[in-house]
Amino acid sequence: MPSYVIPDKCDGCKALDKTACQHICPNDLMVLNKEIEKAYNRDVAMCWECYNCVKICPVQAIEMRGYADFVPLGATVTPMRGSDAIMWTVKFRNGTLKRFKFPIRTTPEGAAVPDGGWETGTENLGDPTLFSEPGSLGLDAVQTLK
Repeated sequence: MPSYVIPDKCDGCKALDKTACQHICPNDLMVLNKEIEKAYNRDVAMCWECYNCVKICPVQAIEMRGYADFVPLGATVTPMRGSDAIMWTVKFRNGTLKRFKFPIRTTPEGAAVPDGGWETGTENLGDPTLFSEPGSLGLDAVQTLK
């Protein structure tokens, strides 16, 4: 389900030029209505459901409705981001709360290594080996059919 902004909670990131949700949305869907200083999702049908906006919102004004495979109908899911983890809170229709804590990535921006430190395989696109094989598999060579 796409994320949605709760207008009563949203402060438009104090009406800065660009809100946190605008900055992080990979599909450029989050926008700031400068007249009322509130953010909103301009096209929920195009939302990728990555929930980056939900996780980054400093005032927890963006929520999501979870899918039935992990929360029952009518429940809400809200994250609270800390410095080392995200605490996901599921609020059920009967008021019961469940919390789950997951660690977050702590790699500094721009410091991620694209190949993960593995020696890359061949540059030949027709080769059957994958990007980091055979090293990532712990093999000397990848077995192939002849």
